[in-house]
Amino acid sequence: MTDPRLIRNFSIIAHVDHGKSTLADRLLELTGTLQKRQMKQQMLDDMELERERGITIKARAVAMNYESPDGNTYQLNLIDTPGHVDFNYEVLKSLQACEGALLLVDASQGVEAQTVVNAHLAEQAKLTVLPVLNKMDLPHARPDQVATEIEDAICIPAEDAIPVSAKTGLNCEQVLEAIVAKIPAPSGDPEAKLQALIFDAVYNDYRGVVIYVRVFQGRVKKGDMIRMLGTLTTYEVDEVGKLKPDMQAVDELAAGEVGYVVANIKKLQDVVIGDTMTHEDERERNVALPGFRPTKPMVYCGFYPTVPSDFEYLRKSLEKMRLNDSSFTFEPETSDALGFGFRCGFLGLLHMEVIQQRLEREEDMDLVQTAPTVRYRVKLTTGEVREIRSPSELPDGSMIEEYQEPITHVNVVVPAEYIGAVMKICTDRRGQYVKTDYYGKERVMIGFRIPFAEIIFDFHDHLKSATRGYGTMDYEVEGFEASNLVKVRILIAGDEVDALSFLCHKDQSESRGRKILKQLRKEIPRHQFEVALQAAIGGKIIARESIAPMRKDVTAKCYGGDISRKRKLLEKQKEGKKRMRQIGSVEVPQKAFLSVLRSGDDD
Repeated sequence: MTDPRLIRNFSIIAHVDHGKSTLADRLLELTGTLQKRQMKQQMLDDMELERERGITIKARAVAMNYESPDGNTYQLNLIDTPGHVDFNYEVLKSLQACEGALLLVDASQGVEAQTVVNAHLAEQAKLTVLPVLNKMDLPHARPDQVATEIEDAICIPAEDAIPVSAKTGLNCEQVLEAIVAKIPAPSGDPEAKLQALIFDAVYNDYRGVVIYVRVFQGRVKKGDMIRMLGTLTTYEVDEVGKLKPDMQAVDELAAGEVGYVVANIKKLQDVVIGDTMTHEDERERNVALPGFRPTKPMVYCGFYPTVPSDFEYLRKSLEKMRLNDSSFTFEPETSDALGFGFRCGFLGLLHMEVIQQRLEREEDMDLVQTAPTVRYRVKLTTGEVREIRSPSELPDGSMIEEYQEPITHVNVVVPAEYIGAVMKICTDRRGQYVKTDYYGKERVMIGFRIPFAEIIFDFHDHLKSATRGYGTMDYEVEGFEASNLVKVRILIAGDEVDALSFLCHKDQSESRGRKILKQLRKEIPRHQFEVALQAAIGGKIIARESIAPMRKDVTAKCYGGDISRKRKLLEKQKEGKKRMRQIGSVEVPQKAFLSVLRSGDDD
């Protein structure tokens, strides 16, 4: 057992692409956790998607042994965290299992929007925050100005911030020394009753659910009977171990340590992230830890299997994702057009995209995805307030007194020269200006209140374009406000297609409806009769496109002669087309749904 005084639990927090995973690589090398031949870039980003996109999606834990110049060997438990706003919950979870955090800031880019948010999360969790300036090897690094920005924006002293280059290894040993010297040791008692926080879990086909824990009190070893206080289920421990970064079995995990527990847990529902693990024995039980505050998904969309018989397999795949990512939610729903599927909730658009790609790659699922929507509320004439996650849940229009949409507080960090461009983008999206804060002379943080529906699609892309890539943003949902919203119904040959209907602001309804109809017109093949595509609000048609019928040239056999013969043949064809339209049904191919649902709203 390691003396708790020689343990340090810490995480690395930063904005996207400021070098968290690269610094973790250098720490693994310096502590000898991995040999040089075993190393690869971004060692802890082991998911294919993470390596492909160059971002961290999942928090990863790793235990390292560091031989300090003071003669002691310290056990350093690092939890590498994501930087993107959509994976904020991963950061929140990892901070609960630590006593300190390295706040990594790019010495050339400076303080970004997510840097501020992650630093505040660490302060709320009462962690010791150590500022580290990365990318000092770049010729345009400006450490003094960035240290001033850290003090102005986050209000933590940065005069002793460690200047490092994670790429070249410059000063990385100083980081290890600072962790040992400044981050407090865990305060747990190994002899007390067991109290361990489950901060993550993964599903293994052969061993069931493997849970990752931070032990706060007591100890756990093979053969112990453990109890989950949230689900009240009991298991026998098969194996305990540490992540180095692969799983390595040890005799026991004691207070202050981070590791994994295998206990033959077969049901995914029996593990709740944030739950407390204690001993089964009545005399050995401890009280539950606070856990994590639950997150409410902000973006919803439907996932439907292209083959209806894959519905149960999709359910199991979603349960695995839910275990691995507790900020993701799902529940069954049905659609007239798409059959049986699930309404899934996400923290943002990137979060949704990652889950969809993981399902397609890791679980080999073929999916149809509906257009993303945000949560709305409607106030009924009876006074009741209902939450709406898709247009199909809307009650009858006569019962609705007012619509309410979610409003976000958006902070955009940019160089001062781009203030005008940012102001224009925000006001074009119904934004209300809040405040401007300057960090030093060059950088500025602009605050706006913007409806959430306006920022989930291409707001970030427009911001990057307008600021030449320098603009960064972060948002937080503040609440709901009354708004002039309408439900736009999409009709194909007079029949409403529920999967394509959407809610939007009245001013944008006509343009958005027309975009979808134009997209459908390209994708739906021509039939023997004319197909009308319409967008409607209530009973009023606001946009229409027509797909012309396929026609046979019935007058081709007429050479010369009276025009009345040709007219008679054309009239006969017209009558036939009219009858065909009455009894014919329109085949809408899967490709048409996919093209509209994936691009119709954000073109």
